Amino acid sequence: MKLGIINSAFDQVGIEFSEGIRHIAEIGFDTVDIQTEAWDITPRQIDEIIRVCKEYGLPIASVPVCSLGIADFAEPVRAFHVRRTNKFVDLARAIGARNVLLVLGEYMWQQEVVPPEAQWDWAVEATREIGQYAADNGIEIVLELEPFKLSIVNNVQKMARFVDEVASPAVFANIDISHVALVGDQPESLRLLEGKAHHVHFSDCDGKVHGDLPPGDGVIDFRPFMKVLGEMNIDGVLSIELEYCPQPERIVEWVRKAYTETARLMDEAGLRS
Repeated sequence: MKLGIINSAFDQVGIEFSEGIRHIAEIGFDTVDIQTEAWDITPRQIDEIIRVCKEYGLPIASVPVCSLGIADFAEPVRAFHVRRTNKFVDLARAIGARNVLLVLGEYMWQQEVVPPEAQWDWAVEATREIGQYAADNGIEIVLELEPFKLSIVNNVQKMARFVDEVASPAVFANIDISHVALVGDQPESLRLLEGKAHHVHFSDCDGKVHGDLPPGDGVIDFRPFMKVLGEMNIDGVLSIELEYCPQPERIVEWVRKAYTETARLMDEAGLRS
């Protein structure tokens, strides 16, 4: 696997795009995931992404998108989120990314008004439609497991079921180690996603709430997860996901720390190629 990072770590603290990419390359990452908005991105902005990443020798692995209304009870809302997600497919193709990382939404009204089964089915139907568009354009969709109580896909078992029900050759799972740990799923549970996972997110947490901390700053024992990941032979990228550095002026140090620890863990497990 390659070792990457989502460039939002730098964007969130106000560092200009090209400077953030420069830091990512100089720290030693193999790839980068590009966080942006595809709905109204301009050709000039697309050209800048391509130019800067090429200048620093960073292949683009993924483009994340949150489509939180994909299971809304209103058909026009669902249709909009399909169209918007397809814009990210277009962007991924334009900039040479391998996949679009799709974050699904949550059940509405605590599952008390609209039947949760209907919302699940709407999410499956929309993802299948997006998957068809992605397949037609040579792009993969990787779905992120979210650790929140009302998230549509919030544990490994549900992720495996969801991917199976979508049944698209272009739709796979993203394994977010921090999220898996937060919901209490054990490393061995990842084997349910064997052959179904093509991307990994990597961060730490305090074991209680969502955190996206540098590995080593939280409580996760990563070695058992790394062992299983190595045995699954995932064809993809392990991308560090960091959010909201508590000391923005030390962001480069924060990212470098995350890189160093993750690279060490990957080397121990024989995961980095």
